Amino acid sequence: MTDKSDSAFRTISEAADEIGVPAHVLRFWETRFPQLQPLKRAGGRRYYRPADMALLRQIRSLLHDAGMTIRGAQLALSGKAAPADPAAPPPRAAASAGASAPLASIDRRALVAIRDRLAAALAA
Repeated sequence: MTDKSDSAFRTISEAADEIGVPAHVLRFWETRFPQLQPLKRAGGRRYYRPADMALLRQIRSLLHDAGMTIRGAQLALSGKAAPADPAAPPPRAAASAGASAPLASIDRRALVAIRDRLAAALAA
């Protein structure tokens, strides 16, 4: 932690040291999280406000502590999805369970006809 007050702006190196990640990671996070918009002065020098620092801590917590993916953290921060419950089944398993219901309503004869046409096209 720096000797600056909590309300002081921080440079990218100060922010990176405080968050515990390299500066290039902060620049990458700026490209993936639209909520993260530090002030940029002439020459492109970044200054992180206290609100930016709070957001950086939250992003780091989601990615490093909670083990979320970038996409999962984006959804969690946007409010479109709550952080995943570690005891819940993986999203892929939940999606595949829901996908089988619409297939049951498809006419089997239609599927057989599609398969036969595809086999004929591949044989030609």
